[in-house]
Amino acid sequence: MTDAVNELPFDIADFRRALGAFVTGVTVVTTIQADGSPRGFTANSFTSVSLDPPLILVCIAKTASSYQVFSQAPQFAVSVLAEDQKAVSGVFASKAADKFAQVAWSARATGAPVVDNAAACFDCTTHDVVDAGDHIILIGRVVDFLHTSSSPLGYCRGAYVNFSLSQDALAAAGPRAQVGAILEHRDGIVLLDTPKGLQLPTGNKLEPASDAASLRGVLAKLGLDAHLDFLFAVFESGSGQAPSVHVYYRGRVIDSGAAWMDSAIRIVPLAQIPWDELHDDAVRSMLERYVRERSEDAFGIYVGDTEEGTVQTLALAH
Repeated sequence: MTDAVNELPFDIADFRRALGAFVTGVTVVTTIQADGSPRGFTANSFTSVSLDPPLILVCIAKTASSYQVFSQAPQFAVSVLAEDQKAVSGVFASKAADKFAQVAWSARATGAPVVDNAAACFDCTTHDVVDAGDHIILIGRVVDFLHTSSSPLGYCRGAYVNFSLSQDALAAAGPRAQVGAILEHRDGIVLLDTPKGLQLPTGNKLEPASDAASLRGVLAKLGLDAHLDFLFAVFESGSGQAPSVHVYYRGRVIDSGAAWMDSAIRIVPLAQIPWDELHDDAVRSMLERYVRERSEDAFGIYVGDTEEGTVQTLALAH
């Protein structure tokens, strides 16, 4: 017998942010209502439960407009969205009245809709509904499923994650690459003092740490234990047939409390970045966007060159 654990009060918003550190997929959960019309919503609280019998689950907030429908539905389906289906996620996260008119879908064994071209879909009969605090856990018995070769759409820390974009960017970078990182510490952003002014940590490739010329190797030499979260920008510089490709990630310094190993490291608060000491115009422009999006907590991925490109907004899923 163990002593009862005293539960300390904590900030719910902060708790939600902590949960956001777990990388999930993005799904659309659907069913057919009693009148025959389809109903669906976006969710990332999805997981497998059992192989024998084949069970999966999703969680639905009791405050959700779909709560009553799904808590009583005899069947439902889960579509795991592909990485090019951010728009589908947005449609089903919205309050639009005509969601299914905006998305290509079809019905499988139970009649519940599934999203066309999803990375995978699972058609289920309702196995159980479990009360769980301010949510219910909807457990489904899979009677039909489908999967494709499409890369799934990811979600973490309030942003969509495009897995293949990171891989493709590194694969395309080639020998004239520059792979860098925008790293946040609790006191600010990591910049390096160099003879050419302030710069971000960069290498000629991402890994391994044993290669002093790679980004991981540069960070190791500096004594920085860093976690790279997501791709932030991909752009070309220079002219001719072999321009240089720049790939930048955003990430975090894991603070061990130890002193920095290199005096070149400067931790600068975002509001106090000395812009005139950043001599690379493209990096300065990228950092200005980072500071702006960081204040709005709405990141995007820049793809282009030093003159022109596009920012793919990373919208929230609800």
